[in-house]
Amino acid sequence: MRPPRYCRFLRRCVFLVVGITIVPAVFMILAGSEAGVGRLHHQSASQHKNDSWSHEAMSYWMSEVEARMVQRRHHLKQTCTMLGLDVSGNDSLHRPNPWEFLVNRPYHLVWCNVFKAASTSWMYNFNILAGYNSKFLKNSKLVPLNLARRRYPRPSLHALQQALHDSIAFLIVRHPLERLLSAYRDKIQFSLPHTLHQKLGNEIILKYRKNKQKAKGPGNKSTPKNPRWPTFSEFVQYLVNIQQKGDPFDMHWTPITHFCTPCQVDFDIILKFETLQEDQNYLIHQAGLQDVIRPEWKNPAKGRTTTELVTSYYSQLTTAQIFQLYHIYRYDFELFGYTLDGYLELGMTESNSPDTPPT
Repeated sequence: MRPPRYCRFLRRCVFLVVGITIVPAVFMILAGSEAGVGRLHHQSASQHKNDSWSHEAMSYWMSEVEARMVQRRHHLKQTCTMLGLDVSGNDSLHRPNPWEFLVNRPYHLVWCNVFKAASTSWMYNFNILAGYNSKFLKNSKLVPLNLARRRYPRPSLHALQQALHDSIAFLIVRHPLERLLSAYRDKIQFSLPHTLHQKLGNEIILKYRKNKQKAKGPGNKSTPKNPRWPTFSEFVQYLVNIQQKGDPFDMHWTPITHFCTPCQVDFDIILKFETLQEDQNYLIHQAGLQDVIRPEWKNPAKGRTTTELVTSYYSQLTTAQIFQLYHIYRYDFELFGYTLDGYLELGMTESNSPDTPPT
């Protein structure tokens, strides 16, 4: 267990007190002007406009985000205790996992890198903090994670615990099923040729595709019913089978609870993908890095919206499959306050599933 960080606790209290004190003043400034309120919220989402903010507006915004962070930390700790995940043990859920952490000692920043949760954006920022310049990172053909590991070797548990004493530790989370879909599209459906993920995709097709047409060669045509990649349903069947066998998951879709052990590591700031712009600004200000890095969004969605993608893909699953995914990611749902709202309604009943034999 880490000792209490009194300085950080006092800093949080100051933010809350300042926020409570200046809120009335801010409302007087903005009174009678809905446009003023709109401008305030628009500015809170744009880091480059922060310089033009008044001290009162900045303090008000910081207090709003701080309250959100306090609630997230409280919910996490309370749920960890309820689920018994905050006690020490020998299994992967009950001991800290330092493997995926990046520790920046000069800037006192500790990050657990969760793939498919703004990982590309923050890998870029951590590479900037490591001393790489933006031009080099833009032109480099090397994998950003490999570049980062040259400057941030994987820490031992002792090294991680030492860093946590005087650093801000943060984690970025995302709705488990949205994160899973992002991983499927990036690593399975649109996998690069001759990669391990393309090989895995072919293996999934061979094992889970119902008809006799197996993985297709380059000269064969892909059809909607028999694409060259595993369908989302086939991929989910694979995940469920892996879970049942107790085999390890690929890092891109491993549950965050296993990856970062948030009940065993005391995270100061929990960012959410859904409020990422404001949360990034808050983190950067808390770390005092406004002149060094800025909020990044390296892989913005293109074409269809997230809602459209979720509807398109999860409507290919049965309700039973969606429940099976919930079971796999149950702790991520509970620890970070996510639900199945908007997902169960998309699932097919077993009688409507194309895999259900006719009666």
